[in-house]
Amino acid sequence: MNLDQICDIPDILMEFLEYHSTVRGHSDRTVAGYYLDLKILFRYLKRRRHLVPRDLPFNEIDITDVDLDFIKSIKIEELYRYQSFSPAMENSPNALSAASRCRRSSSVKSFFSYLTSKRHLLDYNICQELDMPKRQASLPKYLEESECERLLAACDGPFGYRDYCILMLFLSCGLRVSELVSLNTTDVYEDHVRVLGKGNKERIVFFAEGCREAIDDYLAVRNAEKLAPEDRNALFISRDNRRISVRGVQKMVDKKLKLAGLDSTRYSPHKLRHTAATLMLKNGVDTRALQEVLGHSNLNTTQIYTHLDNSALHEAAMANPIGRKTKNEVDDNQVT
Repeated sequence: MNLDQICDIPDILMEFLEYHSTVRGHSDRTVAGYYLDLKILFRYLKRRRHLVPRDLPFNEIDITDVDLDFIKSIKIEELYRYQSFSPAMENSPNALSAASRCRRSSSVKSFFSYLTSKRHLLDYNICQELDMPKRQASLPKYLEESECERLLAACDGPFGYRDYCILMLFLSCGLRVSELVSLNTTDVYEDHVRVLGKGNKERIVFFAEGCREAIDDYLAVRNAEKLAPEDRNALFISRDNRRISVRGVQKMVDKKLKLAGLDSTRYSPHKLRHTAATLMLKNGVDTRALQEVLGHSNLNTTQIYTHLDNSALHEAAMANPIGRKTKNEVDDNQVT
């Protein structure tokens, strides 16, 4: 995201975005999310407070005049109403999903925290009282080992080695799709890849011999002669001789799922990442180690996978000696 080209927000918001981009080193996607969420907030408040004509299109509301006094006047009830506000559906309550409301609330909390603890422009952070919307907990969908093998076996054709290698990195290393498409040939080592994750954080992810073989087979047929200079080092190449895009990977995965006879509406590249995490956990990988492999900054994010292994839960229940005792055994012990 090129902040130099943005001219439709107040200085105080621009400073916040620059802080996250340069000081915190957050990704363009994260900064863009803050930009959109807070721009909508200020436009919403000006509309709600009748500071602009009612018939003025929402996207034309000028917020460059928003200053510190305006921000200090924001009330917590306005923030709660904003959580569910959608510019496209202004008259529809709860138009946004729980995930979108949570993301929007996180943006607001981050902004007010910055003004309070980093800039010391506010004496009190009103967002300390702001509750996050409740998200319905759902367990990640994942493929069984036999389904993984079916998916890998569906890779053929002129891009068969490339597609097989991509799927192996998803299924064995648990990479995010954004991490995979950004890989360069210089990021591949003998038994690991160097991955640039969220927040521009680098991590090392190791792989086994099957993945090493897949990489070698693909590199043997990878043709970089027609690549543009800026894509010359890209590990994975698209049909039009450019670095493969996120959308390109999504389309490929969707196609292979269908060829493998799997439900393409249930699975995606991210579900393949869930699959890798689940298979690692089922085969004895420690949760802390899994956190490092997946690049989670918070262990709570990783721990959702601990609920997936029903066999482990079954073993835990069987390990409790009280749960194994019958009523007759209890009664007999009391008699004796």
